[in-house]
Amino acid sequence: ATPAEATTAQPQKKTIVFFGNSITAGYGLSNVSDGYVSLIQQRLDSLGLPYQAVNAGLSGETSAGGNERVDWVIKNPVDIFVLELGGNDALRGLQPNETYKNLGSIIEKVKAKCPSAKVVLAGMQAPPNMGQTYTKQFRELYTRLAKANGTALIPFILDGVGGIPELNQGDRIHPNEQGQLVLRENVWKVLQPLL
Repeated sequence: ATPAEATTAQPQKKTIVFFGNSITAGYGLSNVSDGYVSLIQQRLDSLGLPYQAVNAGLSGETSAGGNERVDWVIKNPVDIFVLELGGNDALRGLQPNETYKNLGSIIEKVKAKCPSAKVVLAGMQAPPNMGQTYTKQFRELYTRLAKANGTALIPFILDGVGGIPELNQGDRIHPNEQGQLVLRENVWKVLQPLL
C-alpha cells in the first residue's frame, strides 16, 4: 500500500467471542438482534470500536459440553473471550467442583491457543431450591476461578434480571428484550475497560 492508502485503510477488526448457553444464544427472543451480544455489537459500532462480537452461545450447554466444544470455537484468533457457562450445571444439580474443573479447562485451552486473549468469566448463581450450601459453593466457584486464572469477572450476569418477572420470559429463567438491555450493561461494565 502507498502511504496515502495506508492512512485510509480500515483497522483490522478484533474478535470478541461470547461462549455460553441459552443466556448468550438469546433463547426465546423473537429477534436474535435483541440479545445482549447483538446489543453489545451495536454499541461497539456506535462508538467506532473495531471489534466483531461473535455469538457462540448454544442453548442447553453445560460446562462439560462447552469444554468439548471450545476447541472448534477457537480455531480462529480470539482477542477477548467471554465465558458464560454453568447455569445448566446448577439446574441439573451437578457438583460445583466439576463445574470449576470444566470452566478452568476451557480457560486453559483458550490461553494455550490464543495467549494474548483476555478472558472474561461471567458468574452465575444456583437457584435457591438447591439448598444454602450448594448455592454458596456454586456462587463462590466463579470468584475462585477468576482469581486462580487472572480473568476479569462479571460477578452475576443476571444481576438485576434474575427473579424479576417483568424482565424475563414466561419460563422465568430467560431474559426478555428488556432484560437483555440489563445484561448488556452488566457485561459492558467489565468488557469496556478491556477494549
